[in-house]
Amino acid sequence: MVTRKVTIEAPNGMHARPAGELVKRIREYAPTKITLRSGAKQVNAASILSILSLGLKRGAELEVVADGPREQEAADEVARFIAEIRE
Repeated sequence: MVTRKVTIEAPNGMHARPAGELVKRIREYAPTKITLRSGAKQVNAASILSILSLGLKRGAELEVVADGPREQEAADEVARFIAEIRE
């Protein structure tokens, strides 16, 4: 299991468009399971509705947890993608 911490920098936080793109990228790493943690909430990152349920605003801290084959690569890619969201 690999974890990465990332802060949401996007002015609009995590909304539907970047969440949808994130889910597409995450599915490329199957069967590696990727989870997002924010505060006391933890969700399966392969679900756009689960990601949106976190209500991630600008400045929110998020932990990316990857477990399975290619976990290192998956955690790095997901954290990088989230950090680079600017819309």
